[in-house]
Parts: sequence; C-alpha cells; structure tokens
Amino acid sequence: MSDERTESILQRLAELRADDAPTHGGRVLSYVYDSGLAELDELARAAAASVQAVNGLDPTAFPSVARMEADVITFACELVHASAHDRDVTGLVTSGGTESCLLAVKSARDRWRAAGGTGVPRIVAPVTVHAAFHKAAHYFGLDLELVPVDEQGVVDTAELTARLTTQTALVVVSAPCYPFAALDPVAEIAGAAADRGVACHVDACIGGWVLPFWSDGGEGLSPWDFRVPGVTSVSLDAHKYGFAPKGASVLLFGDPDAKRAASFATTRWPGYPVVNPTMLGSRSAMSLAATWAIVAYLGPDGFAALTARSRSATHTLQECISGIVGLRVVGDPIGPLFAVAADHTVADGDQVDPHIWADRVRELGWVLQPQPGLHQADGPDLPRTTHLTVTPVTGDEVDGLTAALIAAADDVRGVPGVDLGELLSAMPELAVDAGADSATAGGILRDLGLAGEDAGGALPDQLAPVMALLDVMPARRSEALLTELLARCNERHRHGDH
Repeated sequence: MSDERTESILQRLAELRADDAPTHGGRVLSYVYDSGLAELDELARAAAASVQAVNGLDPTAFPSVARMEADVITFACELVHASAHDRDVTGLVTSGGTESCLLAVKSARDRWRAAGGTGVPRIVAPVTVHAAFHKAAHYFGLDLELVPVDEQGVVDTAELTARLTTQTALVVVSAPCYPFAALDPVAEIAGAAADRGVACHVDACIGGWVLPFWSDGGEGLSPWDFRVPGVTSVSLDAHKYGFAPKGASVLLFGDPDAKRAASFATTRWPGYPVVNPTMLGSRSAMSLAATWAIVAYLGPDGFAALTARSRSATHTLQECISGIVGLRVVGDPIGPLFAVAADHTVADGDQVDPHIWADRVRELGWVLQPQPGLHQADGPDLPRTTHLTVTPVTGDEVDGLTAALIAAADDVRGVPGVDLGELLSAMPELAVDAGADSATAGGILRDLGLAGEDAGGALPDQLAPVMALLDVMPARRSEALLTELLARCNERHRHGDH
C-alpha cells in the first residue's frame, strides 16, 4: 500500500489516534494488556489478517472457525481443570467478557424455566460482581440481588447462601472480582448452590488466564474452577491475560445442555436456518485467529513466564503503596490487580485522596483508573479507590512508575477531597433520584462545563471532581448524565466540531 490516497487515509487515522492512551509500554494500568513481546503482536496481526474475510456465522462454510475454536476451548479447559470429577465440559468463544457473562445468565435462566421455575428468576451475587451481570439482568428480565461485602471486598458466605431460594436461577462468584481483586469463597458458595439445585457461574474473566500460573501454578490459592463441585460455568477472557486482541473470551459449561441453552436457533422464517451459539450472527474470525495463534505460540510455559513478570511487578507496586503514608492497598488482592484507598488511620494532614492522587500520577505520565465509592444499604460504605491492572510490560518500567506514585502522593498529601456542598446547593437537580432525557442531561452537563461547544463531550483532564460527583449523586441521575456524556463523544458534529 503506497498510493497517495492510501497514505493520506492512514495519516488521517494516525491523527485521529493522537489523543489515545498508549496501548503499549505499560503507561496505562487499565483497559490494555501488553505482553511486551513485539513478536506476539506481529503474530496476532498476521493471523487476524489471514481470516479478515471469514464469517464465523457458519462453520459449515468456514470449518476453520470451528477448528480454531476447538483448540482455544481445549486450552482453556486445561487451565480450569475441566477434566476434574469427569466433567463433560464444553465451551464457546465469544466477543468478550460481557458476552460470556450474558450468555451464562441466558443459559441459567432458560434452564431454570425448563426445570419448572415460574415468575421472575433471580441472580444472587456479591456487590462486587462485574457490571456485566447488571446488564444481563436488565436485558434478560431477571432480578439481581446483591449481597454486601466488607470494606476489604469480602462477602459473607452465610449471608449470600441464605439468599438462595427457588427463584434463584444463578449465583455468581468472581475469581477475582475486578474492583478489589478479592477471590470470592467459591467452594463454599458453589457447594451450597449445588445443594439447592442452583447453577453457579465463576466469573474468571480477568483471572482465568493468569491465576492458573500464579504462585506455584495456582496451588496456593483456594480452588475456584471446575475442581470445585457445584461450579457449572466459568468465563475467562483471552483478550486480558491471554494477550489476544480485543474481542476474545471463552465461556465454559460443565454440562453440554447448558451450552445448548445459551444458543439461539430458528427456522421460522423463509431465509437460511439461523443457529447462533453466541449473541452475534455474522462475526469476525480475526480475534479468534489471533487468540489461536497466540495460544499455539506461548503454550503453558509462555503464559507462566509472562505471569511471573506480572506477579513480580505487582508485588513491587504493592510494596511501594504500603510505604506511602496516606495510602493503603485494599484487602488481600489476588492476581495482578489491586485497588488503592486513602489510609484514614493517619492524621488528616497526612491522608492522600486516591482520585486526586490518580490525577497527579496522570500528569506525570501514567494512567490509573479511579473508582467511585459505593453506599451499601445493608453493609459498610465502600471507599473511593484507584485501580491498577498490572501487565508483564509494567515490570520494564516499574522504577519510573513507583517514583511517579511516590512523587504524586507527596505532591497531594493533605489536599482535601473535592467539596461539592456549594455545587449541590446551586444545582439541586444533581440530587434528583431519577433519570433524565437528553435535553435535560445535556443542560446539566453544560452547567457543569462538560458538554459545551468547546468541550465536545470530552471529560476534563482532572477526573477527581467528576468521581466526587458520582459519590454523591443518586445512581439513576449519575447514570443518565454519564450516558449523555458518552453519547455526545461521537456527536460532536452537532456543535460544528470536525
């Protein structure tokens, strides 16, 4: 590709990407999972390009799709001990963790109904369960019953299992949960679920490809996979610590009929018979092929080596945080991720607000992920935190990163959190516990300086004030404003921005 038009288009694409967070180099500790191996990136690109025109809709026309899926599923099965207890584990390759979670819920709902369940089915899970299950409940018409966790992110097993009733179609546990990296008590909860005839899904989307290699092959961890009686399905994302391009996850079922229940099929139209094992119809094979190639290239030894690098960097960063006055690591995190909160045991003048700290770290060249606090009606309030996801390449830059974490804390130590009292008094509409239409939400965003012609729907450089708003606004109002804000990000033509 060397003609002038092609070069012009690619140059424009480079300009569009100029403001993107860097996807390589370890500067972004969320969203991207960088192996640090350039040859792996090149292999993934070549494999994806080789199937660019392939449609995963019909493996009878493109049998390579089924063959690659079988290989990836087989490898994933080995990671999560699918052969334990003579399980007949089957699986799907999906477009990501959210689709895997949605399909796990759809399967459990349909099987619950087939077994005689009536009324509204229910999902029971700790409050730290991934937001994908909120989406699944919303899409598929289930109630989501959330069980509180303590300030370390740990759920009380007895309280959760007491919530399991004949209306419960699915209980969900995490290995580990994303917000605090707590490993839920899978064995105890899955066992109780089995006794009550309730399906149990393990959301290992972030941990499934790394925990098997964590500390002596995962032997030092409490069992969380198909070794545990009562676990009926497991999700694990290849585009996280499987280091595949975005758009690849694996969903495994301990029963072939559960996999069938996740599917959709119809012959009730005059076109071709439709059989969709996943939520998509036509689907690209590019991420699948890249995943297949990466699995073949790395194998267990390669994944173990990359996990060791992530583990070393994680421990270094956790030790760094433990030495910073005013900050603390939340709970007992498992795997290459953790959250950082303010240490309220020190004097006010020594405390560090994690969101103000994250903003300062960003100014020093590193992107962390702020997380709002959460009020639990029947449990303790959960603190605002900043989240770090650690990848193998993080270790290559860990000295610079730890220096930035320490310097940023020194710069903002004693700076109080954002006080919104005056703003809330001036804008009582922020405290309304209701959604809002586009015009109303847009007006509020403009008043906040987030949606004017100059803003173009973009977030400000300083996220601490935005996160503080999320801490105090009712959920329905904050969700409406965030929906409007994100919707405007690709609607800038309204304001004449080009």
